[in-house]
Amino acid sequence: MDLPKACSSILNQLAGVIRQVDEKDFSSPSLALSNSTIGQHIRHTLEFFICLQEGIDRGVVNYENRSHDKLIESDKFLALDLAERMAKFVGQHKMNRLLLLETEYEMDDMVEHTIETNYFRELNYNLDHAVHHMAVVKIGLREVAPYVEIPPDFGIASSTLRYQETLLVAL
Repeated sequence: MDLPKACSSILNQLAGVIRQVDEKDFSSPSLALSNSTIGQHIRHTLEFFICLQEGIDRGVVNYENRSHDKLIESDKFLALDLAERMAKFVGQHKMNRLLLLETEYEMDDMVEHTIETNYFRELNYNLDHAVHHMAVVKIGLREVAPYVEIPPDFGIASSTLRYQETLLVAL
């Protein structure tokens, strides 16, 4: 299955960008991101993978109860370590398995709902979620850390890359 490999690749690409960001810029507010930071978007992305890692042994994944760890969003070296650890985790877990997803649907909904899912479905969700937030990170990097060399496919979905390629071939 190529899904774990794709997730590892995305997380390694994220780690490569984190390495380049100066510590002060990692947690500098970006006007383009409504004063959120590169670190906040990276923390958010990584915590979804952490939730999946923690949930796989229990058989239950819950993204609602993530920690919102301020250290991850303010310490680029901790974020880098987590990105590398999550890349290793997904690279080593190549077998699908049934899971339950616990979620709440609305702000006022205090009832937790449970949905049947599986590891590959959640890994695919995390991949899409990571790419989305990497696109947001790219916007913030251009403002607060323009010195960072951003890979050309950073924050772009593979389906979009394939579509762009067909347009080039058609020329």
